Amino acid sequence: MNNIKTTYFLLLLLLFSIGIINAQEKTLTKQEVISNVIQNNITLKIADEKYKISKTDYTQSKAVYLPNVKVSYTGITTTSPLMAFGSKLNQEVVSMSDFNPLLLNDPGNYENFNAKLEIQQPLVNLDGIYQRKAAKIKLEAVSLEKERTTSYLTFQVEKIYMQLQLAYQSVIVVEKALATAKINQQHAQNSFDQGYLQKADLLMVQVRVNEVENQLVTAKSFIKNTSDYLNTLMNSEDDTLIKPADKLEINPSFNLATAISKDRADYKAMGIATKAYDQMYKATKMEFMPRLNAFANFERNDNKFLEIDGNNYLIGLQLSWDVFQGAQRFSKLKRSKIQADKSRLELKQHIAKNETDYKVAKRMLSDAQNKLKLSKLAMEQSNESLRIRNNRFKQGLAKVSDVLMSETLYAKKQLEYYQTIFEVNYAQAYLNFLSK
Repeated sequence: MNNIKTTYFLLLLLLFSIGIINAQEKTLTKQEVISNVIQNNITLKIADEKYKISKTDYTQSKAVYLPNVKVSYTGITTTSPLMAFGSKLNQEVVSMSDFNPLLLNDPGNYENFNAKLEIQQPLVNLDGIYQRKAAKIKLEAVSLEKERTTSYLTFQVEKIYMQLQLAYQSVIVVEKALATAKINQQHAQNSFDQGYLQKADLLMVQVRVNEVENQLVTAKSFIKNTSDYLNTLMNSEDDTLIKPADKLEINPSFNLATAISKDRADYKAMGIATKAYDQMYKATKMEFMPRLNAFANFERNDNKFLEIDGNNYLIGLQLSWDVFQGAQRFSKLKRSKIQADKSRLELKQHIAKNETDYKVAKRMLSDAQNKLKLSKLAMEQSNESLRIRNNRFKQGLAKVSDVLMSETLYAKKQLEYYQTIFEVNYAQAYLNFLSK
């Protein structure tokens, strides 16, 4: 029963492996992937919408300079003596008979249709002026945030693309190891058939083949997972495997900055955000100051619908001052000050963290470069050891366990070597991201 289960499981693994092999592939360079991400990524599209919202907020702040204009047309019917007489005055139809006390006290039903144009023009609103400055600063900060988001996504694409390169290279290594293991399995089977090898040794060789086959399935599954992630970043809905057009090798050396640039987009964005909070704090303080506004009303009145007779206007200036609004304004002022101070502390913390990350990344690169030399030497030595053990095994001078150990070690050292190449490239990309 256990043998049936094992056979069924291996068959499923084989079919899964074949499915990945036969999946449709598209070959893309790293720059092509980056270009697709910048054009189609959902996060960047959201950043665009956020910028549009901030731009709308800035446009809306023009209200501090622009007038408010309102047009209305109102129809009323009234028996109120005051309203009826006032309507006649506005319609400019008052006559001597309207001063009859009986008519004044009981005017009966009277209609008035009023067309009105109202204009309010802000003149001095200091809080609105500072709020507009804050909105403009916020717009610039949002633009810089998008720039940094683009840099981060570019770095993420580089990282995932390199992981995909490593995954494909791992498949190549494991496939070669599987081919070698199967050759040794055939040789072991021949030796067993001739009575030169024990059953236990043959089983060890078969177990080694099964292990490598499992490694191959896992490696190909990782290719699929990584490819899916890249497709998600590119906002691609197809299920096509992405195959790197660039080989996994040490990236050409480029001049890495010796320190983090103070002009980094996120630094500038956070600094600008602090300025915006300062402007909002000033705006809140200006709410304690009076406001000066001009206003004008133009009216036309008639006792018939859509006809115009009497007209009048009202023009004036209003100086208003909200002297006290309970504790609300003082609390708002204190909150604005705290937000500005908090923003400055967050920028300081962000800079300190990135300085630490930069130092760690520099050590990471140095360690990876040193490790690369050693891993390459270890791979070459393990390859030579495997060659010697294979020759001795064919001559009957080495044990099966020795050959299997050499095979395992060589495959491991190959994978470690390519993993180290990835680490060097990743450290360079990370340093480049942190410094700019």
